[in-house]
Order: sequence, then C-alpha cells, then structure tokens
Amino acid sequence: MIVDCGIYQNGLRTEGPADLSEALAEARAVGDSFLWIGLHEPTAAEFDRVTEEFGLHPLAVEDALKAHQRPKLDVYDDSLFAVLKPVVYEPESDRVYSGELMLFLGESFVVSVRHGEGSPLAAVRKRLEADPELLRHGPTSVLYSVADATVDHYLDVAAELQTDLEVLEAEVFSPEGGHSRNTASRIYTFKRQILEFRRATIPLTMPLTRLAGTGQFLTAVPFVDETARPFFRDVTDHLMRVNESVDSLDRLVSDILSAHLAQMSVRQNDDMRKISAWAAMAAVPTMIAGVYGMNFDHMPELHWIWSYPTVILAMVTLEVVLYRQFKRRGWL
Repeated sequence: MIVDCGIYQNGLRTEGPADLSEALAEARAVGDSFLWIGLHEPTAAEFDRVTEEFGLHPLAVEDALKAHQRPKLDVYDDSLFAVLKPVVYEPESDRVYSGELMLFLGESFVVSVRHGEGSPLAAVRKRLEADPELLRHGPTSVLYSVADATVDHYLDVAAELQTDLEVLEAEVFSPEGGHSRNTASRIYTFKRQILEFRRATIPLTMPLTRLAGTGQFLTAVPFVDETARPFFRDVTDHLMRVNESVDSLDRLVSDILSAHLAQMSVRQNDDMRKISAWAAMAAVPTMIAGVYGMNFDHMPELHWIWSYPTVILAMVTLEVVLYRQFKRRGWL
C-alpha cells in the first residue's frame, strides 16, 4: 500500500496530481524536482502500476516484493536499486529484529519499499522536509539520509548489545549464575542475535564503499550525485565502527561461552573428586567389615575381648586421616 507520495521542488514539498503518471510527468517537467513515493509491503498487484509508471526492472521488482534480500546495490538501465536492513533491538527479550528497506532511484523519482519494522523512513522524510538545502540534491539526498539514519541506528543497537552483554557476562561469572542450567542457552541465544545483526551490517559495506567512490570503486554510480561522495564516506566510516563493534561482540560472547563451558567442566571434575573421595572413605569400613564379617566371637584373631572397640577406633582413625588428606587436596 502507498503510505506517502509527494513532489519536491527546490527542496520544498508541493501538492501534485494524485495520478502517478501525471505526478511523475510534472516532476520531470520542472527543474530540480523529483517524486518520492513510499510503499509498505505492497502486493504484486499493487506494485504493478508503480512498475509500469516508473519502468522498474523486473528483477529488482521481484526482489522488492519477495524481500529476504542481503544489503546490496544494483544498477539497471533506468534506475538504481538499493537494499538496506534496518534493525530493532528489544532488551527485554534480548532479540534483534531486522526489516528490509528497498530504494529505487531514477530520473526525478524515488520509490521506497518497506518490509517489517524498524524502518527510519518516516523520520528521514520529516527531517529532509525540514532541511530544504539538503533536499535540493534530489533523490541522492534521500538515499544518503536513509543510509545515514540506518547506520546511526546500528551504532545505538551495538551500544545496547554491549551493555546487555556486560550484564550477561557478570551473571555468568557470579557464584550463582555460573551454575544455572539455562546459562549456556542464554549465551547461545545472544550469539544468534549478534549473527542476525551481522547479517544486516557486514554486507552493507560494499554498497556504501561503492557510493563513496573509494578503493576499487572509482567509477561514478548512475543516478547518484558525485558531490555526495564525501557524505557517503562519512556513513561508511560509521559502518566500519559498527562492524568493528559487531566483531568485538561476537568474539566476546564466544569467549564467555568457552569460559562458561570450562567453568562447568571444572565444577563437574570437582563433583567427581568429591564423589570419589566419599566412595574411598566408605570403602575403608566396608573392607574391614567384609574381612571379618560378623560371624566370630570377640574378633579379631579371634577371641580378643577388646577387638570390637579396637576395630571401630581403627575405622574412625582411617576415616579422619582420609578426610584430612582429601580436604587438604581440595577434593572435599
């Protein structure tokens, strides 16, 4: 469904025709104007008219309808197709949710398609409409602002994940939390959320590098103003910080999981030592009682009247000696 549609001329929004074809024609007829139409999870039937009016490539249209795409940048004859993945983090459930945001840029038009939650489009449009100077740069300003808002939110999510991971780390290494049965499951779940976050941030590096015109991507990108390259470089720098944070989080949560498993292994070894120690202590009186049984008078040898208290004293003495030895070695 269409959620917003507007014509922007010299950085200011103007009221245009309701018909898409007429609105696009008006935007192209007037200099420094473009049409921006926003859609949310459109059906194939709803998108057919947009495809026909703007001449969008069928492969890009298929990606926009099906979603589940990696961040990327594709250039076609009549348009530029960009995919970004905004993310939302819910600290209460320790879950990272990713949406999808597709942008079609062409001659005097921008078509944005949103899937899922977490899209910054509403805030970006509002901020752009309040900044006519930036909006005068046309469709490029929309692509830059959306990318900038998306990456800036990545930084916020990375900071929230770092805070929650520090809390989880403190719980894991606390005397009580380290022995919880659900600790390993919580750590693994947290690692899965970082992986979901990584799927949104890492693939975006190449498209932004291409827009910034750095490294091997020195050729101008069609439908993007070359003067915007420094701004895309700034967004790329922010994304590099995000990726470094994601790598750090991933390594840290792996280290926490390894430390927790080692901690559990040590605890199990301690338990086995304690069990072995108590078994050894129980074996001493069992052995003595097994040798002599209870079938003789005044045991041992065989009619000594003080044999019973002597054997009891010997068992107690051996138990005390074993207990002290095991205690000294830390087995008990």
